Amino acid sequence: MTWLITGGAGYIGAHVVRAMTEAGERAVVYDDLSTGIAERVPDGVPLVVGSTLDGELLGRVLTDHRVTGVVHLAAKKQVGESVDRPLHYYRENVEGLRVLLDAVTTARVPSFVFSSSAAVYGMPDVDLVTEETPCVPMSPYGETKLAGEWLVRATGRATGLATASLRYFNVAGAASPELADVGVFNLVPMVFEKLTEGAAPRIFGDDYPTPDGTCIRDYIHVVDLAEAHVAVAHALRASPGRDLTLNIGRGEGVSVRDMIDRVNAVTGHHRPPTVTPRRPGDPARVVASADRITTELGWKARYDVQDMIASAWEGWVRRHPGAALG
Repeated sequence: MTWLITGGAGYIGAHVVRAMTEAGERAVVYDDLSTGIAERVPDGVPLVVGSTLDGELLGRVLTDHRVTGVVHLAAKKQVGESVDRPLHYYRENVEGLRVLLDAVTTARVPSFVFSSSAAVYGMPDVDLVTEETPCVPMSPYGETKLAGEWLVRATGRATGLATASLRYFNVAGAASPELADVGVFNLVPMVFEKLTEGAAPRIFGDDYPTPDGTCIRDYIHVVDLAEAHVAVAHALRASPGRDLTLNIGRGEGVSVRDMIDRVNAVTGHHRPPTVTPRRPGDPARVVASADRITTELGWKARYDVQDMIASAWEGWVRRHPGAALG
């Protein structure tokens, strides 16, 4: 099969491209390069620079490359920014998806994988979040992901398109240094940045109803996440018209304080964190149940938190040589 991977020059997208090609699939990358990096795209994989709002270009790409499946990762994804710019987020994430699905159905592409998010759940009051946990997103970003799931599912029912919506939990790590996350929006690179500056990592609130008072999250290695996409892609190919909604996580919660301690240990820094006030909307605990994808597809995460931190740090030091000790 030939898979069009939107956002394939991004952090997660580049890992999905690598996993797909290693599994013997042909990939084509479609990315506007607003945050993606062209050098992440492997030699031999075509890169088309364009917006998901450009239906005419999308239609040509799907036809010219004889695309038989789409993995849609291109999206705006910063929660805080989405609060400030909701119209921008709805335009990029929802209207962009609608335009893409229109092109996909016109070209009769049979399979579609949608990058969703655990943000669709909001603040779930459960120990483990299953796919049946009510979705009550707390930000425009989360709303656009939930609306995207609805749109994907409705299109599949109406047209016979095989679809999957993958709800990612907290992604970290790297397959290799050149594919590491260059953004500083998630906990691990945020801690790296503070350590590099010689400053204390920050904890946003330590008065949550958790064992150490800090938020608990489920972390998934980006390599595991990419391999989950391959498993889902193969499942859709084998079952035309199938519809899947799946959590992608490890089912293990790690507190923010514990994560910072682990980062200090891996990096050789020993800088205690400082505590600042809570950020609005941060739930105390969000941990996935990943039983469904294991049962239905046989996929299970292979890498632990130590692997995530070590591989992410290797990529960080490559870009910030002064961060390494000694």
